[in-house]
This record gives sequence, structure tokens and C-alpha cells, in this order.
Amino acid sequence: MTGTDVAGAPLVLIVDDDASLRLLCRVNLELDGYRVTEAATVGAAEELLAGGPIDLILLDVHIGADDGVELMRSLRKREHGAPVVLFTGSARLDAATTAEADGVVPKPFHLEQLLDVVRALAPQSARPGG
Repeated sequence: MTGTDVAGAPLVLIVDDDASLRLLCRVNLELDGYRVTEAATVGAAEELLAGGPIDLILLDVHIGADDGVELMRSLRKREHGAPVVLFTGSARLDAATTAEADGVVPKPFHLEQLLDVVRALAPQSARPGG
């Protein structure tokens, strides 16, 4: 599901099985000027990633029975260039996994914390207002 098209704005992919969290993120990112697409499963995320360029990926560590960390590692092996930010409710995310991600946002999070990470990692040339 794609949000409001803002010409030149970065496209953010939210991958999380929690529909309310995706909605919260989507609405706030769109209000901040980003385009947003969503996936509830790794399979749906793979389809969206194959369909065209994504500028930033917000990825839950646990997506139902799927493993977000494995998706991140798969993207890295394929040299997919989009930054990956992991959402995690687990306090036990190991340092190696944290180092592989471009950012980590612990759940629960404050919206400003999420927006700060997205603003910092969104491509400069496509950043809203840039």
C-alpha cells in the first residue's frame, strides 16, 4: 500500500507483521514528507523490493514466523543499497547483528526517535525539503 506521492521524496518500506505499528509509522512518515509502502511478511517485502528502488527499509526483527535479520543479511549479500533499520522488542539483539544494521530502533519507541533515524539515513538527494 503506497502513501501520498511526494515527487522526489524517499520511499520507505515498513516490514512488520503488526498492522497498527505499520499504520503509526506510515502516517507519521507521510506527514514528514516521505512516501511509504508496507509489507506484513518477508515474502511481500521481497516482492516490493523486486518491483523497484526502495530508499530505506524499516524492518522488524520478528515478522511472525519470518526472520527480519535473515532478510537483512540476504539484502546485504545481494548488495541491495538501501539502509536497513531494525525494529526490535528484544533486549538481547547481539552486537554483531546491531553492527550489520544501519540503525536500530527499540520497541516501544517515541515517534521522534523513529523520525530522527529516518531523516539521518534517507538519501540526501531525495530528502523531503532538500
